[in-house]
Amino acid sequence: MVHALGAPALVLGASYVGFGSLIRQLGLGVEIGLLSTLSAWALPGQVAAIELHALGASLPSIFIAVALANARLLPMAVTLSPVIHVDGRPRWRLYLAAHFVAITAWAMTMLRGPAMPRGERLSFFVGFAVVLWLASLFGTALGFGLTGDLPRSVAVALVFINPIYFLLLFFVPPGSRSRWASLGFGVVLGPLFQALSPGWGLLLAGIVGGTLAFAVTRPRPAGGPR
Repeated sequence: MVHALGAPALVLGASYVGFGSLIRQLGLGVEIGLLSTLSAWALPGQVAAIELHALGASLPSIFIAVALANARLLPMAVTLSPVIHVDGRPRWRLYLAAHFVAITAWAMTMLRGPAMPRGERLSFFVGFAVVLWLASLFGTALGFGLTGDLPRSVAVALVFINPIYFLLLFFVPPGSRSRWASLGFGVVLGPLFQALSPGWGLLLAGIVGGTLAFAVTRPRPAGGPR
């Protein structure tokens, strides 16, 4: 929890200041923003939901958009589970912890967790994530209250602080080949696919770039082709 109180909480809280401001600018109540952060806590999906709601989109359309925006959380949960799981402990703890799977908490636990005793990893992840969750709730309320002084362009820019921080987080420690390959393919393919298809560019860049990174860096069988 102490470790999360520095840059991670400040960065995520600032992103949610932007979200809280967008909530008010779209004519929604602060309780909607707080409930969204409390229950969903996935900023891209939350932004997609309120933007589509403001445009009058149907509920099925909003559901599909949010599901696609938050699809990244599934591989995060899948890769985190074996890191924090301890044999003999009830699995319901992992199911509860899955609610707190988000970019920053996942990344920090994946980076620091393997160096910790296995019995301490789940506690680290939950303690770290809960601080970020509370910072997000505070940021949502603060952004809603600051709307009159916060231009829409600034609010939107604040939302993107957290993804930038997440990207930089992986450049700090010595990275694995797969990590660098994923980042490299993403940097190259992201703008290309976005120009070709603004609606699907990000999803396509993630699927194609991640698949290429896996193909290039996966372990080869001994004696097989290099």
